[in-house]
This record gives sequence, C-alpha cells and structure tokens, in this order.
Amino acid sequence: MPSLRHDVLARGMPRLRKSSELDSEERERARIERWHADLDAQGRALPTNAVVRFRQRYEVQQFQAEGRVPFTVHRVRARGSRPRRRVLYLHGGGFVAPLDPFHVRYAARLASALDAEVLLPDYPLAPGHTWADSHDALVDLAARLTAEWPTVLAGDSAGGGLALAVAQSLRDRGGPTATHLLLHSPWVDLTTSTPATTWFAKRDPWLRITKLEAYARWWAGSTDDLGRHEVSPALADLSGLPRALMFCGTRDLLVPGCRLLARRAEEAGWDLTYVEEPGLIHVYPLISVVPEARRAWRTTVEFLGR
Repeated sequence: MPSLRHDVLARGMPRLRKSSELDSEERERARIERWHADLDAQGRALPTNAVVRFRQRYEVQQFQAEGRVPFTVHRVRARGSRPRRRVLYLHGGGFVAPLDPFHVRYAARLASALDAEVLLPDYPLAPGHTWADSHDALVDLAARLTAEWPTVLAGDSAGGGLALAVAQSLRDRGGPTATHLLLHSPWVDLTTSTPATTWFAKRDPWLRITKLEAYARWWAGSTDDLGRHEVSPALADLSGLPRALMFCGTRDLLVPGCRLLARRAEEAGWDLTYVEEPGLIHVYPLISVVPEARRAWRTTVEFLGR
C-alpha cells in the first residue's frame, strides 16, 4: 500500500507539474517553442538547485557532442573522487522538456553511491527536432564511453526509452556495450498500442494521454515512424541486451508499455528485472522524499554494484 506521503504528493502532482489535457496541438506547440526559445536565451545551464551546496560537492564540466544537431553533455563527478565507471543518463520529459532538478539530484546521488562519472546529454527536443537529430550522436557517445570504461545506460520516462533504443543500436553495431541498463518508468511504446493504456490514463494524476500522443508524433517526425526501434524500442528485437532493472508504478500511464517490455523480454531471453509497485506514480524512484523511492534506491545500488 502506498505511503501517506506518496498519496499526498500524488494528489498535488497536477498542480506541482502544471499537468493538464491538451487543448490544441497548435497552441501546445507554440507554447513549447516559446519555452525553448526562453531557455536558449538564458543559456540552458544545468539546473543544480535541487542539491545543497552542489558546486562545493561536485565537479561539472561540459563538452559538445557532434552530430546532425550538436548538443551539450554535462559531466558530473563528486569532488575528490577517482571514478572508474560511468553512467550515461538520458533525462525524461516527454521529449519536449529539458533537464530538470530531479534529474540532476538523481545523477549526483548515482555519482556518489557508485563512485562514478555521470554524463547528462542535453539532447535536442521536440517539436523542433526528432529522434533522427540526436540518435546516432547518442549512440556514438555511448560507444566511445563503453569502449573506455564500464558504463551504465540509464534513463527515466522518455529518456528510459531512449536509453533502451541506444542499447539496441550499440548491440547492432557489434562493439562494446553497457554493463547494465537502468530504466525508470520508460516510455518504450510511442504507438500506445497496448489496449490497457486508456484505462491507466484515467488513473494517472500526472501524465495526460492527449499530450503524450502529440509529443510522440513530434518526436517520431511522422505517424509512419512511431513503430521504429529508435522511437518504440519495446516493439523491436530485445535479444543480446545488457542485464536490466526497470521500475514502474500502477498509477502510471506508461505501465502497459513496461508490462509489454517485460513480457517480450522474457520471450527473448533478455535478463530484465521488473519491479512494479501497486498504486505508485510516474518515475517514483526519482522522488526521494517518499519512502518507496528509498526502497527503489537500495535495489538500484545493489543491482548496479554487482
């Protein structure tokens, strides 16, 4: 049964995250484009305000990833540490939202707990960009990292699906691959083809299916590309992938896709551990103030420490 703190947070989530149904795709596109223009004008700095004394405790460097559309990658490590492994963390946000303080706080915790260097790509977002503008560059980055150090591929929501798609492309290239995959409520089926999606959409206090359907089309570039493995990796070949850990709650619009992925993973013989928590909301392991997140954190550290 979910904790009282979790339920209070779940009730407040629509207001906290300004969650609402899509009123018009044209107005939503215009709103997001204005938001992105404002962020670009401000320089899109790493949002470190969620971590107390962040600059005192962590070193941050940036470099450019080259590709069709170059983008910034933030490198985070604890001060005084000598990491021997890396985490490539791909952030969520429906492919339209940039790095959030929640992502930075989680990345900092991973860096400290795993003695790791965490890389956070600020990849190009929809509606101005599609998967094709960053996928190959992210795979190139992951290939370089995995060839140098043991590397974990991780992500939440849209970023979790992206991490899985990158892992599939790494496998197809035939070179070194990640040691582990860590997926938090990953968005792995942008076709929303699973019949239960509509039912779970009514239970989710945060995500709105009308918006996700628009964001999916923008990220895919066309409805014809929604089923591509780079866009909907749950529908692609799952054999030969790194061992993985996936979390999702049942008050989450994305749980049908996670269940589909878990079912197809078993059929493919892929070593995927799926933790499904009754009554919990989207990406709950990143919400460190709830006790359920602490339980997920212990499982995560144990899994990645092996």
